[in-house]
Amino acid sequence: MTIPKRRTIKSDLVFKIFWSYIKKYPWFFGIALLGGTISQLSHIVGPLYIKELFDLLTTPGVLVSALVAPITAYVVVNLIGWVGGRFEMWLGYTLISKITNDLTNDAFANLIRHSYQFFTSNFAGALTRRVARFSGSYENLHYAVVTQIFQALLYVVGISIVLTYKNVLLGNIVIFWVAVFIGLQWFLGKWQQPLRLARAEEDSNLTAALADSISNQNTITLFSGYQREEAIVGEAAKKYRVAQTRSWQTSTMIYGVQGLLSILLNVGMLWLGIWLWQKGALTVGDLVLIQAYIFGLFEYVWTLGRQFQVIYTALADASEMAEIMDTPFGIRDRKSAKPLAVGEGEVWFDNVNFYFNKLRPVLKDFNLTIAGGERVALVGPSGAGKSTVTKLLLRLFDLPEGEIKIDKQDIAKVTQESLRNAISFVPQEPILFHRSLMENIRYGRRDATDDEVIEAAKKAHCHEFISELQHGYETFVGERGVKLSGGERQRVAIARAILKDAPILVLDEATSSLDSESEALIQDALETLMKGKTVVVIAHRLSTIMKMDRIVVMEQGKIIAQGTHLELIRERGLYQKLWSIQAGGFIGSANEQSKRIGGDGLAEGQDEDELLIDEDLLAEGVEEK
Repeated sequence: MTIPKRRTIKSDLVFKIFWSYIKKYPWFFGIALLGGTISQLSHIVGPLYIKELFDLLTTPGVLVSALVAPITAYVVVNLIGWVGGRFEMWLGYTLISKITNDLTNDAFANLIRHSYQFFTSNFAGALTRRVARFSGSYENLHYAVVTQIFQALLYVVGISIVLTYKNVLLGNIVIFWVAVFIGLQWFLGKWQQPLRLARAEEDSNLTAALADSISNQNTITLFSGYQREEAIVGEAAKKYRVAQTRSWQTSTMIYGVQGLLSILLNVGMLWLGIWLWQKGALTVGDLVLIQAYIFGLFEYVWTLGRQFQVIYTALADASEMAEIMDTPFGIRDRKSAKPLAVGEGEVWFDNVNFYFNKLRPVLKDFNLTIAGGERVALVGPSGAGKSTVTKLLLRLFDLPEGEIKIDKQDIAKVTQESLRNAISFVPQEPILFHRSLMENIRYGRRDATDDEVIEAAKKAHCHEFISELQHGYETFVGERGVKLSGGERQRVAIARAILKDAPILVLDEATSSLDSESEALIQDALETLMKGKTVVVIAHRLSTIMKMDRIVVMEQGKIIAQGTHLELIRERGLYQKLWSIQAGGFIGSANEQSKRIGGDGLAEGQDEDELLIDEDLLAEGVEEK
């Protein structure tokens, strides 16, 4: 069988993380171990009284009253073991529930704090699966190591001592057999480990494929992609089935080796016991004791074999999440980071260079100062770097070169939480939680009252459509807000920003999903929202651009022009070209007509300023239309 080449798992890392959680509950763990120890000691001591009972039964003329003592002792020992076992189980399960809860919470808390780039590089479904498997793997490991292997080793050590006391040869055979059995199981388990890792990875891939297709069901329907997606998920399921089958087949082989070793020990010990009995070295009671121990040993070593496989599987399941938890965050607060204090809200980009690949810079020598309370629009063709500017302002990426400052404070030296608390961001395609509308809007300020949420909704003009819903503000919006229209989602996102009321506002064309009527309402709400704030807008619509104090034109990661609308039109550069396209060809037609009238593009008796005024009037006409 060909074993696929996969990454190796960091067992020490997984155990280190799990042990750090066990240490939080020392009393639970310690008493659970003590209960398990008492339970196993009863299994070792109890058969000694059965041995004594059989020796008495084979003694001529023994009185029945003599049998009471060993039977009573056997019952008492087993009752004590039962009490120990109940303590072990009760406290053990309590410990498992506490630790798995802590692991789930901490794994999520760690995962959600990774960088924006981390999440754009991973499937949400696969990450969800890793968190779930991480806490579940501790439960499996605890049961395997503490409840099974630890107690099995106690039993093996105990019966080896007793049998060695009875006969050195018997004890040595048991010790040798157990050592061979455990060593072989460990070797076979390590040999099987790459197959388990392959199974775990293919399980994550299958989950990711399912999540990706399900989350894009509407796209699949619109593009008739059912067969395509069925093929993708089918291929992922096939790879998982192959990996799982390989893992199961090796498990079957390992179980076969275990069974063969068990038969050899059972037959060997039986013949050796009879031979020693014939020589008078053992009693009938000793033979019964040996068989009782051997049957118990088989149960425990079979458990050892199975639990080794459980351990390896659990380590494989926990490995992916453990590595994520051990990976430093892509964006981290400095140890000396202080909260951002925003006064005027001035934003300053100083010699910023940014790239994912040095050969293809996204921003080059980018310098921009935005005064406190100024409204600035970023315009330019796709790929100019406009969205990157806003992502860097929110510190979703760290800068390789240059600085970004707010009120003269380097954002790399302040806490991320305080930075993002100071900025309200409304994306072009807002994504909502599958929660109520009340909760989604309140996310802007979690301590807001219901009345404050409703007031923000009214300002964003979404109170109207919310009031028409059967459950009003308690209506759940569906995953990613799919139960709402694009315009409704956008207005909810704006309501959230209004409620947050941060001193700096970033809008990624916040009216792009609205019809003309809704846009008019939102423009009024945004006008109120923008008062007294520093505003950065990625703008496409004329209605947004022309209300800005300054327009910054970007191309290929650089600022190539900036100024007011009329100033940039006069320059007849990229902005004039983009603006003409936005005007739907009206301006181009006017220019063509004027070129036909006069070779310089001016009609007879018309100067350049008049043409610019005409263009501005045309723009207003297009906007009204």
